[in-house]
Amino acid sequence: MASMKTSVGDDQRGAMVYLPENYDPGHAWPLIVFLHGAGERGNDGVKQTTVGLPAAIKKNPERFPCLVLMPQCASGDNWWSATAKSHIDKAIEHTFESYNVDRTRISLTGLSLGGFGAFAYGADHPELFSAIMPVCGGGIARDAATIAKLATTPMRVFHGADDSVVSPRMSRDMVAAITAAGGTIQYTEYPDTKHNSWDQAYGDPEAIAWLLAQRSK
Repeated sequence: MASMKTSVGDDQRGAMVYLPENYDPGHAWPLIVFLHGAGERGNDGVKQTTVGLPAAIKKNPERFPCLVLMPQCASGDNWWSATAKSHIDKAIEHTFESYNVDRTRISLTGLSLGGFGAFAYGADHPELFSAIMPVCGGGIARDAATIAKLATTPMRVFHGADDSVVSPRMSRDMVAAITAAGGTIQYTEYPDTKHNSWDQAYGDPEAIAWLLAQRSK
């Protein structure tokens, strides 16, 4: 993995970029932007590489022929704050400058706090992402404008039916609203995973293949 730093005013944060073993700058690669959960917040620039999608990459790297950007949210902050969003913006810009990214195959995913972040940041940038895949998250905003923007991007949403940390109702409500607005969205609810639905979601090769196969119009 390669590290980077982003700065917003005096606030500096770390991020990591996963490069597949056969990365060749001679051709463009898909990019997944991954937003971690609350437990991985901090300023070490590394903790966000240990849970969820990064753990799935370590187990089965062959399933990830892509770049993966992993910014880190600061302690006490959240992904939908203006500062955190600006750091994501800058991390994506830095990735574009440093690596050969296929701009038609940029997807967004996140777990728990990052699942909320995926809905929020995805709504802010409907033109950027070819697919959005929130895991055990929900919508911070469910106004008509936010839902309409999310409805323009293919989505898959995952949650645990017995999640007592983030109620599955949070995902169900977003799925229902986006579907009603004409969105293309597939919802999967797992039994017996409690809050940790991410291991099953990111460990599903079909879900990862779907994420990488989507292209922006």
